[in-house]
Amino acid sequence: MANNNVTPDTALVFAAGFGKRMQPITNKIPKPLVKVNNKSLIDYALDNLSNAGIKRAVVNTHYLAEKIQGHLKKRNTPPKTSISHEDPILETGGGIVRALLKLGSKPFFTINSDIIITNGNENALKRLSDFWNPDKMDVLMLLHDKEKAVGYDGTGDFNLSKDNHIIKPDQGDCKYVFTGVMIIKPEIFKGVDEKPFSVYRDFIHLKYRHNDGSLSRVYGIEHDGKWLHIGTPEGIGEAEKALNK
Repeated sequence: MANNNVTPDTALVFAAGFGKRMQPITNKIPKPLVKVNNKSLIDYALDNLSNAGIKRAVVNTHYLAEKIQGHLKKRNTPPKTSISHEDPILETGGGIVRALLKLGSKPFFTINSDIIITNGNENALKRLSDFWNPDKMDVLMLLHDKEKAVGYDGTGDFNLSKDNHIIKPDQGDCKYVFTGVMIIKPEIFKGVDEKPFSVYRDFIHLKYRHNDGSLSRVYGIEHDGKWLHIGTPEGIGEAEKALNK
């Protein structure tokens, strides 16, 4: 699938959450600064963006924001970062709306700061941008087989059709979990109020869903590397073990 030479070069890094399941560690530091193999989670996200050629990243903040800002000031490697601070916290959807002025008018990546992805046969984010086709897509998600995920024990988020359409059934488990990495068009948020809402649950599903569970103009591809979700203190060791294999 052609991408029409439209390659996103900007990203939003979600880093505003409280990290309650990571307590007591997150009583003193925000979750994005939790370390796995002596490297902060947010640095895994930013380094992934840099390795994919992303030049600019907007980092949204709320909880212990000053510590994240201080950490970012010490980084001397790409991408160039700026802050979108939230008070009150706006969740993923509101966070995007707040950050739109800094993200610009082109499609952009999002990435969560509580996950680690490793590349498979190719760079994962480049695979996503190579598959991106703005003529057909408003959203393109990177998905991972839930049975292969590290630190995840849920029922999955989505299925995929043969032509890579996202499918969200009304009932039953799904094969794939959403990695937190996607490409999305900013114009789909035109007229949307800046308030707390989930971009996946409260926006994408409502805006694009058909009766059969498929989501028009919302596509996905399966990640062929590792995906690690670090949700609890015990998950740190689990992630380190997986990375060191």
